[in-house]
Amino acid sequence: MLRKMTLEQLAKFLQKRERLSREEEQQLLADRRRGARQLLDSFRRRVDRHREERERLHNMSSRERSLWARGFELVAGVDEAGRGPLAGPVVAAAVILPRGELSPLAGLNDSKQLTVQKRGLLFENILQVALGVGVGVGPVELIDRINIYGATMEAMAGAVYNLPCLPSAVLVDGYPVRGLELYQQAIIGGDACSLSIAAASVVAKVTRDRLMDRLHRQYPRYGFSRHKGYATREHREALERYGPCPVHRRSFRLFAVGETGR
Repeated sequence: MLRKMTLEQLAKFLQKRERLSREEEQQLLADRRRGARQLLDSFRRRVDRHREERERLHNMSSRERSLWARGFELVAGVDEAGRGPLAGPVVAAAVILPRGELSPLAGLNDSKQLTVQKRGLLFENILQVALGVGVGVGPVELIDRINIYGATMEAMAGAVYNLPCLPSAVLVDGYPVRGLELYQQAIIGGDACSLSIAAASVVAKVTRDRLMDRLHRQYPRYGFSRHKGYATREHREALERYGPCPVHRRSFRLFAVGETGR
């Protein structure tokens, strides 16, 4: 009987539960201890948060569910990271999520809306639950040779074709993947409204950030581990002082107006 539990025992009991029976809730409501009512209120708030998050994830998978209903068995979300930086590659990812239980993906959203810690946790969860994950890289040499848009398209196509199984449909953030001979839907802002695209955005971002961490060890004077190649003040000052290194994009405006590199 819940009223016979100490508050510590009751707290442990509620931590393990996702729901209460009507009888259990009535027992807690009848408990005159102030701490018991506080624990019940806390439990209810947690249940409400979980319900709202399940609903959010369900809504974010509406495009995938629509394609599944049309007979597309495997739907891949595709996104990229690193179009804007002055250094390093552009990285794309493709992710095929399963139908059903979404709780391991709680909190999944556009990677730009997540903390570094949350992205890292979700990255591992995505790898565990996904039916397939593919990554494509557009190196600096390719960016400088054909431009960033073309390199991004090649990285996205590479991510799809690097999946362990070819998808029957693709949801892509932004614009259609050039040269991809699969059914695809392009969604502006897709990383915020499609669960599989959001998953791809996290995989692309974490993968690229880790690549930039490795480049930092190779070229430590530029601070790549901190700004990931973006045009921060620190990065601009390092460029002005040292000039570009082999992983800088020479086709980009590396120096502000009036500055010269050495």
